Order: sequence, then structure tokens, then C-alpha cells
Amino acid sequence: MRFSSLVVEQWTSSIYPPHRVLEGLWEFAQPVHMCFVDLEKAFDRVPRDDVVLLASSSQDLQHVLERRFAAECEAAGMRISTSKSEAMVLDRKRVACPLRVGGEVLPQVEEFKYLGVLFTSEGKMEREIDRRIGAASAVMRSVYRTVVVKKELSRKAKLSIYRSIYVPTLTYGHELWVMTERTRSRIQAAEMSFLRRVAGRSLRDRVRSSVTREELGVEPLLLRIERSQLRWLGHLFRMPPGRLPREVFQACPTGRRPRGRPRTRWRDYVSRLAWERHLGSPRKSWRKCLG
Repeated sequence: MRFSSLVVEQWTSSIYPPHRVLEGLWEFAQPVHMCFVDLEKAFDRVPRDDVVLLASSSQDLQHVLERRFAAECEAAGMRISTSKSEAMVLDRKRVACPLRVGGEVLPQVEEFKYLGVLFTSEGKMEREIDRRIGAASAVMRSVYRTVVVKKELSRKAKLSIYRSIYVPTLTYGHELWVMTERTRSRIQAAEMSFLRRVAGRSLRDRVRSSVTREELGVEPLLLRIERSQLRWLGHLFRMPPGRLPREVFQACPTGRRPRGRPRTRWRDYVSRLAWERHLGSPRKSWRKCLG
């Protein structure tokens, strides 16, 4: 369990900084130009071959990409894969980002997967959450006849598949989700779609979800998600000064917000979540929740 927690923390420490930077820049309508870099034959040389570069303009990004990053890669015996690297711009209007590597123009895209998480040119996480729900549905279809409704398998075996395959597929990257009512409803529907079948029921039986969970001995998935989000918030609070995730968490972008209702920031959402779930709780209970 401890090893699993360390892996999740390391992954979140890598994905949170660009997520937070993009969130803050979108809030103040400041464009950001990105290059998602894939390195050729990098697996044996570096711990992770996915790299994202950010800059305020395509000119600055071109300078960083070709004169600094690419040069350092070549010095280390690596090259940028022009067939797999792509450019993207986070902006409220369509903006071109003509990046070149070795004379070749990198394709510009509207979305890109970085460390398994979908980033879009609109800076929304809803697309990624929809993608996770779709992936979980694909898992359900693949094991439906051989596992979910197979009478020869015990409930214990089916719930093992649920916990080890279905839930991780559905909730990958959930530490950084902003849980709207729509998202909560969709996640709960995906959760119960599996559990209801394990219990041998359908929607027509009109049995409450809480009854089905209690019968199967499964805690609500939304509760698990919230606990993980609060645990990550605790990691951020405890990080020593200088750690990048903590620095971007505390950073406050400057500028003038556009008119209209702003999107809910992750830090505002998780802070409100901590307040709602633990207002008046003993200090010991609060510390336990934060990890």
C-alpha cells in the first residue's frame, strides 16, 4: 500500500504543475504555447520520455525547444521525435503555433495526452473525465460475460476485478478533478453499473445504491475520490519550500479576468471540500484525512 501511495504521489507531482499553470493562465486570459515532446530511444536513458514545454509565445517556445532543449538532448545522445511531438495553444481564440525541429514543422493539435491525462486547448478537464468513463465502459464490456454475470464466479472474485481493474481505469488522474454535480452523477452511475450487476440486479429492481454497496461491502467511490484529493492537498501543504508542485499551488497569476463567471479552480474546489467534510472535526481526524 505504501509503495502504491508513493507511485501516485510521484505521478501527481509530475502532472499537477502543468495542470495548475494552465488553469491559472486561462483564468486571466493569458495564452500559453505548449510543446509535448517525445524523445527517440529515450526509454533506456531517462526515467520518463514525455516532456511538456511551456512559453508565453511561439517565438519563446521555439527558442527554448530548438536552442536549449534540443541541443541538450543531442549532447546526451537523444533526439526529439518529430513524428510524435506536437504543439498546442491554450487560448480563448484559435492561435497558430508554428514550431520547427530540424527543419520539420511539428503538427498543431487541439488535444494531447501527457502522462496518460488528456490536455485540451480549452483547458477543460471534462473531456478527460468523459474519456475515463468511456474507458471504464470498455472494461465493463470486455469482462461482462466472462466475469460480471458469470454465475460460476464468486462475488469476491468479481469485486477483485472491480477494485483492481475497473476502478483504477475509471478514476485515473482523479486527484486533480473538479467534481461538479454532473461529474459526480456520471461517476456514480458508472460505479453502480458494475456493482449492480455483481449483485445480480438491474435498475428495474429499484434498489437504492447504498443498499447494494452495503450488501457488497464496498464504500462509495465518490468518498474514495474525495479522500485521495484531500490527501494530495495534504502533500502540497507538507512539501518543503522549493518543490515545484507547492510553488505553483501557492502562485497567484496576475492580470485582469475576462467578464463572465470564472471556472472553479482546483484549489478552490478542494479547499471547499476540506471545509465541508471536516468543519468541526477533531484535529487528529483532520490530520488523518490529509495523510
